[in-house]
Amino acid sequence: MISRTVRIAAGTVAALAALTACSGGSGGGTSPSSAAPASSPAAGSGPRVPAALPTDALLSDPCSVLTADGATQVGLALPGKKDTGSSQLTGCMWKSTRSDQNSVSIYPLPQNKGGISDIYSQKDQDVYFQPVSIDGYPGVFADVHDGRPSGSCTLWVGVTDQLAVSVISAIGVGDNKNNPCAISQKFGTAMIGQLKGAA
Repeated sequence: MISRTVRIAAGTVAALAALTACSGGSGGGTSPSSAAPASSPAAGSGPRVPAALPTDALLSDPCSVLTADGATQVGLALPGKKDTGSSQLTGCMWKSTRSDQNSVSIYPLPQNKGGISDIYSQKDQDVYFQPVSIDGYPGVFADVHDGRPSGSCTLWVGVTDQLAVSVISAIGVGDNKNNPCAISQKFGTAMIGQLKGAA
């Protein structure tokens, strides 16, 4: 069984994912450079990805998934700021070009070996759970806390059957504060486009 606990506060992960595999695999102490091949079975009942995307750059430098064109589409300023505050996760945060109170962060979750299927298997713990397609790839808006009324929305995107990426919008001011999930989705689309281009 896979368990996860993710808390979102002002667009940052306050409590990182806690993942344990009951299959007996340790999984500890390793830093995978890419996800397992798409032919490996995924746990859970979530949707499969249409084709595994390259993840080496995503895992080693999450800030590389947003190009200048993608940043313009989402309204974010380059470069992103790499977040290495945790020994478990490495992410990246981009500020809005209009206000420092608005940002988007991403966190690839290599510890989660079932990818987005593991998010599906934990949906009973989520306050909201809304599946969505991100440029043909499986996504779901889901979190254990509902920050949407205060401008925060978490989107999970499957990039391989073994790797999901959380996209977290934190909108403090402006029209998008009332619909932060639209910003997460827009970013997810730009990210998938960049990964497809690198395939």
